[in-house]
Amino acid sequence: MSLRTLCAAAALAFAPAAVLPTAAGASSPDAWMEFRAEVRASCLAAASGMGMSNPEVIVHPFGSESYGIAVLRQGADKRICIFDKRTKAVELT
Repeated sequence: MSLRTLCAAAALAFAPAAVLPTAAGASSPDAWMEFRAEVRASCLAAASGMGMSNPEVIVHPFGSESYGIAVLRQGADKRICIFDKRTKAVELT
């Protein structure tokens, strides 16, 4: 997957959050910081199981209404991580 394709996919994944400003305003800054830390830790754990030892992780500040979203990159290996806010399940591309 090229970096251009990954960026396009990430932009599409992050687009729903851009139209949900009321959802972002509903929680405190501390709650959003905890959410981002949980998404990061969950995505790193899943990435470790797929052979990524120390990826760069970029977590979308709010995700969508139902999902936390992160992009992970380590060398040529690039993945999108989806975190279900309800079940806490994680899936990587």
